[in-house]
Amino acid sequence: MATPELVTTLCELLGAKLVAYLSSVADTGTVRAWADQTDPRSPPDDVVDRLRIAHQAALLLGLKDSVTVIQAWFQGRNPYLDDFAPARLIREGGTTIAGTSVLAAARAFAACPATRHQEDGHG
Repeated sequence: MATPELVTTLCELLGAKLVAYLSSVADTGTVRAWADQTDPRSPPDDVVDRLRIAHQAALLLGLKDSVTVIQAWFQGRNPYLDDFAPARLIREGGTTIAGTSVLAAARAFAACPATRHQEDGHG
């Protein structure tokens, strides 16, 4: 998947503000530029790696849950991640360790019955 498509999809799933946070950029304008196929700007390779991890996790969650639940999952404290928010771990952790941990937590959450997520609004 090309970077503009990756960024566009993540903005649809997580919102531009959360994508900016994951990318360690101050504003959503930078993120929107990355999503524009006609704009020559693109994120550094380490940011693209973080966004790919977030994309994989979001797709796993999206198999059973709504965009609202996906966004809450990324921002909420997670017991599988020592109570760190997945977004924070992706942003601050190394992509190998953070990616493995976040994807494992996403798989665990996605394996829960969907009705539980829909009833209480989070996991």
